[in-house]
Amino acid sequence: MTGQRADARRNYSRILAVAEAEVAQHGAAASLEQVARTAGVGSATVRRHFPTRQALLEAVFQERIQALCGRADELSRTEDSRAALLDWLRAFVEYAVSARGFADALTYESPTDAPAGDAPHSCGAVLDSAAAPLLRRALRDGTVRPGVTFHDLITLVVGIALATEHFAEPSVQADRLFTLAVEGLSPSP
Repeated sequence: MTGQRADARRNYSRILAVAEAEVAQHGAAASLEQVARTAGVGSATVRRHFPTRQALLEAVFQERIQALCGRADELSRTEDSRAALLDWLRAFVEYAVSARGFADALTYESPTDAPAGDAPHSCGAVLDSAAAPLLRRALRDGTVRPGVTFHDLITLVVGIALATEHFAEPSVQADRLFTLAVEGLSPSP
């Protein structure tokens, strides 16, 4: 936004604040027209700042994405590679469950296992870059099944978040499902 006129910066900030509230209430399906009306701007102004719904959602979730990236960096110094990866994944699940629309935003992204070269700043690509060292180390140490990809992990998190969003206490159910996925169906010996 550097170099923009003051009114353009104000519009951007106002649109983003309104979009955050709309997404919190309606999820990824929040109406862009409603965002424009509530922000007091035309829909063309919204589209000028956020050309796609995905661009708007990424802006809404940017701060939390950065927090998850920071957490991945902190955990990269943890000795136990499996514990570090699982701690990060648990934080990812907690956020995906608590931030309505976030899991939906991740489902818009390419379902390939390759890093998102076309969209290096997308939510998934940024998270992939942050978590890649954790996953690589766990794979190297043999603490995670060979062949596990970041796409597998993001699919697991999105699936848990979407499956639990209509529960009275989605975070409790999500934690239960995450634990089940990590520990498996077999009882402990």
